[in-house]
Amino acid sequence: MGSRLSAISFDAHHPENLARFWSGVMGLEEAGDSSDGVALLSGNDAGYRLRFRPSRKRKTAQNRLHFDLTSSSPENQRETVARALALGARHADVGQGPDASHVVLADPEGNEFCVIEPGNAFLAGCGFIGALACDGSRSVGYFWSEALGWPLVWDQDEETAIQSPNGGTKITWGGPPLMPDPGKDLHLDLAPDDDQQAEVERLLSLGAKRLDSDHGGDGAVLLADPDGNEFRVLG
Repeated sequence: MGSRLSAISFDAHHPENLARFWSGVMGLEEAGDSSDGVALLSGNDAGYRLRFRPSRKRKTAQNRLHFDLTSSSPENQRETVARALALGARHADVGQGPDASHVVLADPEGNEFCVIEPGNAFLAGCGFIGALACDGSRSVGYFWSEALGWPLVWDQDEETAIQSPNGGTKITWGGPPLMPDPGKDLHLDLAPDDDQQAEVERLLSLGAKRLDSDHGGDGAVLLADPDGNEFRVLG
């Protein structure tokens, strides 16, 4: 038993518009088989999609999850920033300071993301979406390593990171203290390898909590990880 990461899912007031923004920033094509919002083909070795699901949730704080986009050169970093701004992004202040070498932006619905400076060794070889950077505890990094079968590639000073055996995007957790739930955020969608209910029970045994039996009428089971972050197990 197990699950694969099917999608990194955005809560979106306007899914089509938000998908168009991220498609433009990253040059991604739309997946034509999404019955739940809009999906983009990430083209990433980790094998997931980007999904934009309709939601009425209001964003009340900084997201717990955000993308770190990589750069191949200073010019490439500037080009990514300029492209994102032209598509509707804005600069965002999350306390990074004026001397930060990375650039913090927010998409048209306020989801923060970083454009990382070139030469970042930790994200080398991970692709354009170098990391899904998460606010979270060391224990939740261990939970997701077991949930997805992705080995730990970093475990030091309360910080953890996992990566698919196929490579691609790393998922990282920065350790305590945990930021408040922002309401509107990014979430993980899991596709079970076999029986959905058996996989739900396995995830519960690892420390997940059941929030609802069905979410959005699509047969997905809504759970929360040990830090309280919602995720879905697809039917």
